[in-house]
Amino acid sequence: MGSLPCVVEDMGGVLQLYSDGTVFRPKDIKFNMQLIDQNDESSVFFKDCQYDKIHDLHLRLYKPRSETTSSPLSNAKLPIVVFIHGGGFCAGSREWPNSHNCCFRLAAELNALVVALDYRLAPEHRLPAAMEDAFAAMKWLQAQALSENLNGDAWFGEVEFDNVFVLGDSSGGNIAHHLAVQLGGGSSELAPVRVRGYVLLAPFFGGVARTKSELGPSEAVLNLELLDSFWRLSLPIGETRDHPYANPFGPESPSLEVVSLDPMLVVASEIELLKDRAKDYAKRLKAMGKTIDFVEFKGQQHGFFTNEPFSEASNEFLKVVEKFMSENST
Repeated sequence: MGSLPCVVEDMGGVLQLYSDGTVFRPKDIKFNMQLIDQNDESSVFFKDCQYDKIHDLHLRLYKPRSETTSSPLSNAKLPIVVFIHGGGFCAGSREWPNSHNCCFRLAAELNALVVALDYRLAPEHRLPAAMEDAFAAMKWLQAQALSENLNGDAWFGEVEFDNVFVLGDSSGGNIAHHLAVQLGGGSSELAPVRVRGYVLLAPFFGGVARTKSELGPSEAVLNLELLDSFWRLSLPIGETRDHPYANPFGPESPSLEVVSLDPMLVVASEIELLKDRAKDYAKRLKAMGKTIDFVEFKGQQHGFFTNEPFSEASNEFLKVVEKFMSENST
């Protein structure tokens, strides 16, 4: 009689992988924050849409109520911000409060239509599934821009499809990087959609050689063991953290020297494990002549915006993003 399956990977109760390959995801996750809902007095409206029928993937649209906006970006049409959530490629959803609430703020403060996409998660769907899904969401956005029913559409009739920004948080920042490389400068294959820039918030990159910041100390929400678990569960089986999906500058990663890239804003926190890789990423791209800015938030840890979207640091982050968008908009 064989032994019963045992837990071989436990991601803080959010995900458990058993020895027989079974994955358990609890449905009653308890979050330490309330979900912002919409009502008649809301500054932002939202709704869900399916963007991939084959994989049953959805995204959530957030649109600011026009009379409540006061952003310097305000004009007749709204820019679009595509938000890609974090979670180590293994967890997260547009429905989770940390993703939902920060998208609510992005829409209200940037006066933008926010498109928050879900993507297939590892280990059930290892990389590059998440990258493929992000590209599929961009193609869905292109289909909306080409729709014959665009005029009068309550959600897309007043947006600038040629003024799109992609904002990726943590693993979402990694996905944003790969999306930027795939689309290249000008994102011509998405026409009439035009990506104007990418914001990589604490991008989740890796490598076999440890950086100083990865060696600690651990954060409230992250430690090195957890980061390694994310890579074990998300990378193709048998691959190391130097795989191109993890390390943009790994031994087998394609050179970015010849790649045309749209402007980038890379943001990291002073006391987070991922800081050194984000800083090195920005430094290397800048040396290649790419248009890239790096901003470090003093005294902050990983997830400061998604976990506390109404904090002073988050307010400052929104100002930085707003400035980046203003400088790179049409």
